[in-house]
Amino acid sequence: MVRVEKSYRFEGPQGEVGLVELFDGCRQLIVYHFMFDPAWDRGCTGCTWFVDQLGDLSMLAGRDANFVLISLAPLEKLEKFSAQKGWVRPWYSSFGSEFNEDFGVTLFPKDGVVEYNYRPVEGLEGEEHGLSVFFRIGREVYHTYSAYARGTEGLTDAYNMLDVTPYGRQEDWEDSPSGWPQKPTYG
Repeated sequence: MVRVEKSYRFEGPQGEVGLVELFDGCRQLIVYHFMFDPAWDRGCTGCTWFVDQLGDLSMLAGRDANFVLISLAPLEKLEKFSAQKGWVRPWYSSFGSEFNEDFGVTLFPKDGVVEYNYRPVEGLEGEEHGLSVFFRIGREVYHTYSAYARGTEGLTDAYNMLDVTPYGRQEDWEDSPSGWPQKPTYG
């Protein structure tokens, strides 16, 4: 656990709030860092798919945990996109703060290299996705966990289901096992 020393501010449906308020009275907070650059009109397609795949999270409150989405884009863009998707998940803007950069999802290269998913990566810049978990004791907040890239996929079911099929995830960069057709032969 690492104590969060900065006083981050977020814009949400009820106005400006601090990190402590995102817990909504709970002691645990799960944040999905949804890729949405301030210059974009729509959120990342992968992050959109992720949120579409989330099921009923109501049991979190009974386990003293809250879940929120946080993006760098201004709140107005987040609310417009959320309404188009029919989402009711709490979504906050970190626009104007260092939150996304400090938690490894807004990347600015130094000498052409950034660190993403705990390793140096060349040629990567801008918004990425991730998940961070925080713990609150009174008004003190601690960062307890983060996952990036494929580390967030286990939180939904579709990729896990595809992983047990002969064609797997059918990503453009992924081949089927030797001896199998390299692309699906159906529809």
